[in-house]
Amino acid sequence: MDLHFGDSKPTDDERAAVDALLGPPESSWEGADRSDADLRWARGGREARDRRDLLLPGLHAINDRIGWISEGALGYLCRRLTVPPSEAYGVATFYAMFSVKPRPATVLHVCTDLACAAAGASELCAGIEARLGLGSGVSVERSPCLGLCERAPATLAIKAGDPVRTAVSAPATVHDAVLAASAPDSAPEEPAAAMAVPQAGSEELVLLKRVGVVDPRSLDDYRAHGGYTALRRAFELGPAGVIREVTDSGLVGRGGAAFPTGRKWQATAAQPDHPHYVVCNADESEPGTFKDRVLMEGDPYALVEAMTIAAYATGAHKGYLYLRGEYPRALERLEHALAQARARGLLGEDVLGQGYAFDIEIRRGAGAYICGEETALFNSIEGYRGEPRSKPPFPVEKGLFGKPTVENNVETLVNVLPILTMGAPAYAAIGTQRSTGPKLFCVSGSVERPGIYELPFGATLGQLLELAGVRDRLRAVLLGGAAGGFVRPDELEIPLTFEGTREAGTTLGSGVVMAFDDTVPLPRLLLRIAEFFRDESCGQCVPCRVGTVRQEEALHRIVARTGAAAADDIALLREVGRAMRDASICGLGQTAWNAVESAIDRLGAYE
Repeated sequence: MDLHFGDSKPTDDERAAVDALLGPPESSWEGADRSDADLRWARGGREARDRRDLLLPGLHAINDRIGWISEGALGYLCRRLTVPPSEAYGVATFYAMFSVKPRPATVLHVCTDLACAAAGASELCAGIEARLGLGSGVSVERSPCLGLCERAPATLAIKAGDPVRTAVSAPATVHDAVLAASAPDSAPEEPAAAMAVPQAGSEELVLLKRVGVVDPRSLDDYRAHGGYTALRRAFELGPAGVIREVTDSGLVGRGGAAFPTGRKWQATAAQPDHPHYVVCNADESEPGTFKDRVLMEGDPYALVEAMTIAAYATGAHKGYLYLRGEYPRALERLEHALAQARARGLLGEDVLGQGYAFDIEIRRGAGAYICGEETALFNSIEGYRGEPRSKPPFPVEKGLFGKPTVENNVETLVNVLPILTMGAPAYAAIGTQRSTGPKLFCVSGSVERPGIYELPFGATLGQLLELAGVRDRLRAVLLGGAAGGFVRPDELEIPLTFEGTREAGTTLGSGVVMAFDDTVPLPRLLLRIAEFFRDESCGQCVPCRVGTVRQEEALHRIVARTGAAAADDIALLREVGRAMRDASICGLGQTAWNAVESAIDRLGAYE
């Protein structure tokens, strides 16, 4: 174990950032400047180790205040938490939004992922760099998906300080992006979340019915539109009754795995080990996915209510909401919603006067796609590198902090509200027999009206694209995001259900639908997908760590080669893809080959 602390000292600002989170240190062992303290023995070491889970918030506190994490700042945080510096360094360097090397206080993230790449992100980035030039005090960083695909291309400016300031520019121009980076407070106000919902205001909506109708900051407005009716119904049914309703509804996870939600809740509730935890996975980082962001920005109280119901049903008294670090407006909306809910007795020691205690804590991610995997997310919250764990044991037995944990994403949880208000039979009547309820689809790319669409399971891909206004000369449609698969323009009758897409040899995933016309260079698109998986692999297992690199290398070669030489690399890609699919420890490596394989087999990408 490395317990050596270097000679570098934290600056006053770095110390203040850490102390604002943890409080002032109580002993020299923790970093207090006291001449009479004796460092030959530890004070509070065991208690400090119990706060290891504050490592990620501590890194955020430093990075937000200073813009990067120095050796002195990291050492001071390690002293406060009794964390070996080598382990803390491994955590700090795991996340893309942190830097352990000096950089300007302002960072401008320019999305270069699939939707933004098709919308001219490369030209935008080059224009920004040319306009800013050297010595501008702004670091321009090419970024994976920022979750703003409906307004591609997109940028996110983060200016360190007290407080940290952010500004989004989307769809971005060179002028707007430079303005956002130079003066975040002067940047144009971000559009309302309802702008991402072309169906906003429609009476047929279930999950999106309040987005664009209700003031997302007003708890009274939320309650006037049916808010907290579901929680009151939950208290009437009791925990077992809630689980029975969720089970009878046929609700399955909306994050891509499609595991029955009622079974997961029941398995967690039945565990004798306590405490139990509820974790909301709001770290949607799949390129092309932005539905959870729209729900959190446009209807934040719905998520708070749904998490409370999940906790009540599973016997949990503490919930964690793991939020993407690239979602500053969602963070602000949720922090406000939690504060209002606590003030009105909807969170805390006595929820709705029912004698039930529950509260929610937000934990921010810092740019790691792998943390969307549930066990990697648990490690991240606990203050370790966000690497997946081997299963079994499964999270319902040993999850967060080694305790029974139910983990669901935002869309899954929000579905619980209509299940309880309309009843399981009525909810199950929506959709198909095997895929029940409404589904949110993130439509972007070569369409006239990109955004979030709510349709019942069973609608066809063609019907969805007709709503979005698909453009002429459609070349391909990517279902499920970077981990999904391509389909041809003549396959638009595929039913949008889990079983329908599976039978068609593709996947529904989390609901990503990206359309590409013939102006988008398919080989470059596939190369970007390979680059994404190479960057996002956590490196824990060899098949993924090596396979994602080999996949990218082969695609680079194929672009420059033809005939037999290209055929050799395609054969190599298949071999590497099978190895990743069969032997990777988690879904990232297991699906990293999917999109490339489908493009070769279904689209003839390199013919």
